[in-house]
Amino acid sequence: MIDGLVGGRLYGEAQIRTGQNGRRFVTCKVRAATNDGDTIFVNVIAFDDGVQAALLALSDADSVALSGTLTPKVWTDKNGLVKPAVDMIAHKLLTAYEGRREADE
Repeated sequence: MIDGLVGGRLYGEAQIRTGQNGRRFVTCKVRAATNDGDTIFVNVIAFDDGVQAALLALSDADSVALSGTLTPKVWTDKNGLVKPAVDMIAHKLLTAYEGRREADE
């Protein structure tokens, strides 16, 4: 298990889903820049109610920073190229909106 922090932009909209056990969760994708200028997709799942609410309040391309458990993956694009990806179980979230709210308090 890898604990990590990922910063990037929401890719599309977050989606509410329900597991077979009836438990609600939210999924989304975050596009994060790498050191060499490429991007990597982070597949995010959130079970925490606060993180879920914050993700659902965001729109496509909003900036976000997430901390949680990371699992490295690979996927093959339509041209047959193998690309890296990361799965994350998000435990905490920070957005520009969250930072403004905290500063106002």
